[in-house]
Amino acid sequence: MERRQFIAAAMGASALATSLGTEAVAQAGAAAPAAGGGTGADDRAYMVDLLQRMASPVLGAMAKGQLQARFKPEVSPTWDGRPIKVAYLECFGRLIAGLAPWLALLDTDDAEGKLRATLRAQAVASYAQAVDPKSGDYLFGAPSEQQLVDSAYFTNALIRAPKALWEPLDAKTKARIVKEIKGLRSISPPYTNWLLFAAMNEAFLLSIGEEWDPVRIDLAVRKMLEWYVGDGWYADGPHFHFDYYGSYVIHPMMVEILEVLVSTNAHFNSLKSKELLEQAKKRMQRYGTSLERMIGPEGSFPPIGRSLTYRTAVFQPLGLLAWRKWLPDALPVGQARAATVAAQRAVFSNPTNFDDKGYLTIGFAGHQPTLADWYSNAGSMYLASLSLLALGLPATDPYWTAAPEPWTSKRAFAGTHFAKDYYVEY
Repeated sequence: MERRQFIAAAMGASALATSLGTEAVAQAGAAAPAAGGGTGADDRAYMVDLLQRMASPVLGAMAKGQLQARFKPEVSPTWDGRPIKVAYLECFGRLIAGLAPWLALLDTDDAEGKLRATLRAQAVASYAQAVDPKSGDYLFGAPSEQQLVDSAYFTNALIRAPKALWEPLDAKTKARIVKEIKGLRSISPPYTNWLLFAAMNEAFLLSIGEEWDPVRIDLAVRKMLEWYVGDGWYADGPHFHFDYYGSYVIHPMMVEILEVLVSTNAHFNSLKSKELLEQAKKRMQRYGTSLERMIGPEGSFPPIGRSLTYRTAVFQPLGLLAWRKWLPDALPVGQARAATVAAQRAVFSNPTNFDDKGYLTIGFAGHQPTLADWYSNAGSMYLASLSLLALGLPATDPYWTAAPEPWTSKRAFAGTHFAKDYYVEY
């Protein structure tokens, strides 16, 4: 009921159905059409509706400092006992990182534009609440190293949408954010993907002209280069893990940290940032082609590795490639869109992905709490928003206007021609 009331108040239910596509809104969360892929307008309407379903309960409450009062996150059956307060930084930080490209779009007068204006204003207000020690939604100060992880998504969003999210903040809030982020330098990250979280925070500080620590970036980049195992895949530490952490963290953060170094012309020891960025881009393109090939004819994809409950965050690299207009020739926009939207529909077809208050539940394709890892809570689930990055492209972009094309597995199992696949060395 809360979601319906929000849509009616902020946009008008009939306007939403008309402007975003009646069928897509009416069937939001329904399984993918048998043909596999609707029009670009239908696909975008479905994705925007999914974004709204994730964002409105969180930002609507947090903008008023009421998220922690309203949202009581479920925790893993094997929860390690860390302070539950970390769940709220996870929830907001991960959500806003996925929304940021869409929030950065120019204002429009249509229903989507009105929704965006509402959520953008709530997001800016939420940032202020997040760093105000007197707010009921103050997100920092919990005695947990987990803060380093989710602070990186918190700052990643500010890098992705500086004009929409950073520049509108008042001076006091900006100063508080800088103080909180610098304060997290007391946390020493383990030699895993966590090195990139520390580096992302330093990249953010660099991007806004603050004092930054090049050693934290240097260490993260060097270790990731050491841990590259080939053909688009990174190990997470000295041993290879067959999971999706290349999607959740490694590929996107490597690329975006290097982009900041290049754009600021920062001195970066002996490493050549431009060359490293081009290499990281090519590696992410190769990884993206593998992700697309993992999407089955009906939108399913392999449930492998840890943190499966992050759901469609698996496809963050494909969204980032689309947003940057870096999709390789092997992935035409109509094919990449059809595949990723089919995967979204396959996962979110189950209504138990959301609880009765509209918050995400623990699970992979529905409420499946036994899949949770010892560090998982319902706030962790908002990493799924990272699969929405392509919404940062306007509705007029070819990504959304191109006709849908069958993706690799759909062609393969239909008995039609599809491109063969070979090892790529970068």
